[in-house]
Amino acid sequence: MTAYQKLTEAAAFIKKYITHPPKTGVVLGSGLGNFISAITIDTEVEYADIPHFPVSTVEGHHGKLVIGNMSGKPIITMSGRFHYYEGYSAEEVVFPIRVLKLLGVETLLISNAAGGVNPEFKVGDLMIITDHISFATINPLLGPNDEKLGPRFPDMSEPYKKYLIDKAKAVAKQLSIDVKEGVYFGVTGPTFETRAEYKLIRVLGGDAVGMSTVQEVIAANHIGLNVFAMSVITDIGIREEENTITHEEVLQAAKAAEPKFAAIFKELATIID
Repeated sequence: MTAYQKLTEAAAFIKKYITHPPKTGVVLGSGLGNFISAITIDTEVEYADIPHFPVSTVEGHHGKLVIGNMSGKPIITMSGRFHYYEGYSAEEVVFPIRVLKLLGVETLLISNAAGGVNPEFKVGDLMIITDHISFATINPLLGPNDEKLGPRFPDMSEPYKKYLIDKAKAVAKQLSIDVKEGVYFGVTGPTFETRAEYKLIRVLGGDAVGMSTVQEVIAANHIGLNVFAMSVITDIGIREEENTITHEEVLQAAKAAEPKFAAIFKELATIID
């Protein structure tokens, strides 16, 4: 079975649960799973039940597709994502993104928990991702290219659509929520960065660093999805005191910031054409 056949088989399975095809898809990051409380749920599909789908293994990632509507607009949400550090190949990490496209999704909203390297950031800040640096991750497009998915050499000059960024900024202003903007630096993990690595990432132009998102965005652009992404800053990488960071602290910080994040994503999802 080819990779494309696996994608179509997974999409066909999920379509059985969809009444109104969604044009908007959402990927939820660590500690942000409660966003689904804002969705009027039609059905939930466990990843383990979907043919060829990976299964989440990380705390804070529930591992299911949530299908329903938000303010009357159909939406499909990945409650839990996959990471290269879990042992999945880069192609497996982005498998669900490609399936969403085959389901009719046109716009993808992505969230993540990230470490702040911009000295002006603080824990709990929301950062709209304007660009990313992917040199420290494995490109999911390596290997033979399937023209049914996208071109051999996809353009990445605007991986995060400016019109979606403008809409999100307008929403945040309307809701009186302060948002930052910046460049996301993707790494493989699962270790948090050393002090020297945080400093290097900052020198190279990163404002935040994380272990997800970049591969998903590359695949989404390859297949023709419009992407918006936002990070919750859950820890500060460069600081003078002890630099110990735990996953539990990341989840706690994400949970604390979730109401602001959810408010922006909810409003953005309902105004997208």
